[in-house]
Amino acid sequence: MSVSIKSEREIALMREAGRILEKVLDHLGENLKAGMTTKDIDDLGYEMIRSYDCIPSFLDYRGYPASICVSVNDEVVHGIPSPKRKIREGDIVSLDAGVIYKGYHSDAARTFGIGEISNEAKNLIKVTRESFFEGIKFAKSHNHLGDISNAIGRYCNIRGYGVVRDLCGHGIGTSLHEDPEIPNYEVDKRGLTLRSGMTLAIEPMINIGTWEVYWMDDDWTVVTADGKLSAHYENTVLITDGEPEILSLTKPIKEELERAVWN
Repeated sequence: MSVSIKSEREIALMREAGRILEKVLDHLGENLKAGMTTKDIDDLGYEMIRSYDCIPSFLDYRGYPASICVSVNDEVVHGIPSPKRKIREGDIVSLDAGVIYKGYHSDAARTFGIGEISNEAKNLIKVTRESFFEGIKFAKSHNHLGDISNAIGRYCNIRGYGVVRDLCGHGIGTSLHEDPEIPNYEVDKRGLTLRSGMTLAIEPMINIGTWEVYWMDDDWTVVTADGKLSAHYENTVLITDGEPEILSLTKPIKEELERAVWN
């Protein structure tokens, strides 16, 4: 395993990539509404990313045909936008996106509710978001990667949620996916020692029911095995000698946790 340590110059570029991505996701969340298609969302995201002279990280990555992953209800991740798929009142929609700024990637995801959603859906979105912040309490130099995984997994498991095991977070930098892999579930070994300058995409994917998932025939869209709802929350995080820096979130954590989860 080769985990890159970023220089101050690289960190500055990734910080800007994260700042731009936060604006993109905020804009998409503000404009999500019933009646629009998932392709409408992708088009809006592409236009905004390009307006910053950035490149969408996902477009054509390993053949993925869009700029924004749009996953609805029981779709966990990697939903492919379609002009035929309309967003409906009561849906929950996960948006996963990345931008490349001067050769450096950022990666982040949010789950939103459309109109009036069930309390069950609200709680899922809330716990998924909270689990990320539980995990990054341990995202500090000299701690271990497994400390992050265990905090996320434990927070969700004791609340009765299924923590996806087939997909993980990852390192990030000049490549979208770098070492190390970052499980969201509880692990036996503490694993890699964290060092200042590491940049990680930490991304809990949490289901109301079973943790088990399967891939649709398009070879991209991942759905829950039992058809129940799933939520996704992700940020690009910089490890420091003190508190971690969330590169794709500039607003205060308290404000982020208190945000409404519906539009």
